[in-house]
Amino acid sequence: MALVPPSPESRFLLEDHEPAYLQLARTGELTERAAQAVEALGSCAACPRACEADRLGDARGECATGRHAWVASAFPHHGEEDVLRGWRGSGTVFFSRCNLRCVFCQNADTSQRTVGRVQDAAALAATMLRLQRQGCHNINLVSPSHVVPQVLEAVALAAAAGLYLPLVYNSSAYDALSSLHLLDGVVDVYMPDFKVWHPETGRALSGVPDYPRRAREALMEMHRQVGVLRFGPRGLACRGLLVRHLVMPGQLEQTGSILAWLAEVLSADTFVNLMGQYRPAHRVGVPDRQGRPRFGELDRRPTPAELRRAARAAERAGIWRLAR
Repeated sequence: MALVPPSPESRFLLEDHEPAYLQLARTGELTERAAQAVEALGSCAACPRACEADRLGDARGECATGRHAWVASAFPHHGEEDVLRGWRGSGTVFFSRCNLRCVFCQNADTSQRTVGRVQDAAALAATMLRLQRQGCHNINLVSPSHVVPQVLEAVALAAAAGLYLPLVYNSSAYDALSSLHLLDGVVDVYMPDFKVWHPETGRALSGVPDYPRRAREALMEMHRQVGVLRFGPRGLACRGLLVRHLVMPGQLEQTGSILAWLAEVLSADTFVNLMGQYRPAHRVGVPDRQGRPRFGELDRRPTPAELRRAARAAERAGIWRLAR
């Protein structure tokens, strides 16, 4: 079965592409970067929270994660974007304890709790290799911002043992530039969310007022590294940036600002998924002490009209590559 993007997407085809990390693995630089990142866990600044916990000594900082990563689940995922899931699935590795505290989190059972199993570098490498044997098209690292050092050391081991699939870095965009620099030449596809535009919304909904600034910095660095999304001969994403934006009720002005920024600062060719599956979840709808909804404006799904407005905002911005 072939999944070839329709024209004019064909101008973004790459005939030959080797996963980025293999060259670094051959030179030994991947192992050196992993060692550098792990050493820095002694005073952790792996994500923008920069809590300086001694995670090398297994202390748990803001992310409640110590020396090794917690893996909530790992399986072939058939619900991702077409260009990632293909016909055999995207090999998703879900990490526990996302470094954001989004009140609307759709995956709070895993991302907001410490669930699953602790996996050291060897175990995490084995998980990646298992997904490859299962036929997945890529290794899709979900909520990895706080475990970049652990990912690097696992990829170094997995590459030495025969891993050859593209790496997808699937984050909230609340990423430290220092961590992204370590991933330069390692990650093939960056898939960040861009959640909100206003600092006050970042504070109210995710607990971090610097979210918009950090997200813009992260997306610019990701785009610098990999450029716009490109495909292999069968239409699967193999290198580039894919931006997700969850359309939320009552937030269409911020959606428009985000889309305009993507087109003006990155590229109008940026591949964007305007996600319409928002639903009230996690803390949305939970009443306060007076019995009033804490986040009443979010306590509903977006209307069809709002989703159409989001699509028109993309059109006005010049964004034309929308995921399916």
